[in-house]
Amino acid sequence: MKQFTNFLLIGLVLLGIFVVYDGIFIVEEGKQAVVTQFGRPIGDPKTEAGLYFKIPFIQQITEFDKRIFIWNGDPNQIPTNDKTFVYLDVTARWRIEDPLLFLQAVRTEARAQTLLDDIIGGTVRDLINKNDLIEIIRSSDWSLETMTPSNQEPGSRPERGRDVISDQVLEIASRATPQYGIEMRDVLFRRVNYIETVRQTVYNRMISERKRIAAEKRSMGEGQKARILGTVDRELKEIISTANREATQIRGKADAEATKIYGDAFNQDPEFFAFLKTLESFDDIIGGNTSLIISSDSDLYKYLRNVTPGQ
Repeated sequence: MKQFTNFLLIGLVLLGIFVVYDGIFIVEEGKQAVVTQFGRPIGDPKTEAGLYFKIPFIQQITEFDKRIFIWNGDPNQIPTNDKTFVYLDVTARWRIEDPLLFLQAVRTEARAQTLLDDIIGGTVRDLINKNDLIEIIRSSDWSLETMTPSNQEPGSRPERGRDVISDQVLEIASRATPQYGIEMRDVLFRRVNYIETVRQTVYNRMISERKRIAAEKRSMGEGQKARILGTVDRELKEIISTANREATQIRGKADAEATKIYGDAFNQDPEFFAFLKTLESFDDIIGGNTSLIISSDSDLYKYLRNVTPGQ
């Protein structure tokens, strides 16, 4: 009997511990919880971290994250208002704002992702269908330096732009999600591209445009080269002409100075100057193997006639 009593006490203690353990729950930081009883929510959601109590065994806890979730849509081809297909990849950010309403309307995060596929995907398709291609591929702050698409004139500017359309998607989706306890935080066009059938044509036009620009640059370069070479050639001729003129002037001044010196020397003793020039002529005329025969009345011989032997 005593042994049975001991087992009973131990069982009661264990049961009490289990009851207390099951009656206490902790909401961690970054989590929020809803208490349910037989599947029906009881009380307000527990959105703050801390220690809470519930009825053991009868009440259950359903936890949800407070963090922001990422929704990535399936990339697909969507026609624009001007009948051009674009390959569009959209992403969004959302969070569970009302866990009680989320539990009642959605229940799981996986189902919420599926629900957003319909809400955001349908909204995106509707807005893309209502806007031209230029509104999808260009942002509102587009400038003239941006690459011009093949089907738009240079300098054309979008009325709204891709970022404004993404804000419109966020606004429309945000009106539909509160009934599910979901708050939309952001919607972005992650990638916008032409479909494969159009992409090659666009690439060819881009290549042609770049080749045209390259040809213009080369033509401008050749023109500048010709102007530079012409300027260099003209400056070179001017420098050479100036140098030749200065050299001629210097030679003329030198010749004039030399002539003046010769004239001054000749005027000081004309007879001696004539004699000296005559001797220099002998040196030029008579070589090592030269025999000179001149008449006695030659101008070259006139100074020799006046030479007295022995002098």
